[in-house]
Amino acid sequence: MLFNSLPFLVFLPLVFCLYWLLNRGVHLRWQNLLLLVASYVFYGWWDVRFLSLIAFSTLIDFAIGRQIASNCKDHRRARWWLLLSLLTNLSLLGYFKYANFFIESWVNVWAKLGVDMDISTMNIILPVGISFYTFQTLSYTIDIYRGKLKPTNDLIAFATFVAFFPQLVAGPIERARDLLPQITRRRRFDADFAASGLRLMLWGLIKKVVIADTAGRYVNAAYSLDDLTPVAVCCTAALFAIQIYGDFSGYSDVAIGTARLFGVRLSTNFRLPFFSRDMREFWQHWHISLTSWFMEYVYIPLGGSRKGKWRSQINVMIVFLVSGLWHGASWNFILWGLMHGLLLVSINLIKGKAKHRRDVAENRWWPTAKEALQIMRTFGLFALSMIFFRLRNLDKIQSVFAQLLGLQPGHESTYRVLEHSDLEKFETWLFVWALSAVILIEWSSRLPQIHQTFHRLPWLRHLSYIIGCCAVLLMTRPNARHVFIYFQF
Repeated sequence: MLFNSLPFLVFLPLVFCLYWLLNRGVHLRWQNLLLLVASYVFYGWWDVRFLSLIAFSTLIDFAIGRQIASNCKDHRRARWWLLLSLLTNLSLLGYFKYANFFIESWVNVWAKLGVDMDISTMNIILPVGISFYTFQTLSYTIDIYRGKLKPTNDLIAFATFVAFFPQLVAGPIERARDLLPQITRRRRFDADFAASGLRLMLWGLIKKVVIADTAGRYVNAAYSLDDLTPVAVCCTAALFAIQIYGDFSGYSDVAIGTARLFGVRLSTNFRLPFFSRDMREFWQHWHISLTSWFMEYVYIPLGGSRKGKWRSQINVMIVFLVSGLWHGASWNFILWGLMHGLLLVSINLIKGKAKHRRDVAENRWWPTAKEALQIMRTFGLFALSMIFFRLRNLDKIQSVFAQLLGLQPGHESTYRVLEHSDLEKFETWLFVWALSAVILIEWSSRLPQIHQTFHRLPWLRHLSYIIGCCAVLLMTRPNARHVFIYFQF
């Protein structure tokens, strides 16, 4: 079920009303049971077979969590139970996500050596969101082993934590110690909190429908052509960076806003990453829940920065290679992770230890000239790296970079790409105005005086809500199925 679909428009109000009706004089378990059933309906909407997998992961980690806690004084036995959790979850993830990739890579290696191996790949369906809820359940058993969390005896509450539908299929990835306590205690309806959730949902849909989907139609048209000019390649790379930001941060906003309707607070997943001054700062603001997960459960266990400068840089490279592989079972994602790892290592070696810096626009309307150049450089590097992210075929990637460098002649300009796309003129202009508005709003959101003015003028708020709803309705294509990009991960 998609957030930007008619079934969800019916599903959400129905669950919301039943949920808060059950809050009156009914035990918390019944309210959680409703959330659990709703979450399984939401997840099973794609494929009912996926439910058996998430149910299996839930039961395994619920049981293992209790075993780890009961053997807390016997560290050896507790460690074996933790290893069982890691082996089970990562094996499931590896089978469904990477089996075909490793088989194909093995066959290709032997083919280059002149050996023809007749091994066929398996027709494995990748369950939606498996990478997200696998990491979420792993945080439960790991934190119990570390003594940061006590196991729950309430299976319904734990299953609700694993399958909580707003963030089930594409995050934010929540730690068990942050989300599970909210599930196990009674929630109270807060009108202001719910209203902030509705505003966030509208903002997320604007970024998804108006910005991401429109940019995506240009990007699809551009990459279907074989002879782009360097300017067209740059425009396409920039628009795909904007597309994936609007798509993924838009999903995160809708997920966080939806959770607020049910009295649950999810973690922030994006914090204005395109205003970062270097790639190190960028990764503190982009996909924060995944970055912090890798930091806590991969980088620090590898030794972090405790074992010397060079070892810490090796750990950074390992984290980004794993992050690239996490995003997809393909060599282009590994190259993408390698590129970002090298960028961070180079910054760490040049600038040394990271120091806390104020945000660019903190209490200032405009960045300095130096900051503006740093922001543009960071965005340019990210946009170029996303060519690896967007294109799976390595030959196509090589061809695009050859066109960018002028080594391969190109004839299709930016204007010609627009002609090849199915964008109407009014949609193009609405996209330009909407993108400008999003940039301006996100930039000014760091200034406290803007918030004060917005809250002092109810007519301005209501007008902005009406304009936002109209833009979403105008740019929604009834017959198109715009799936969020990160559903594939």
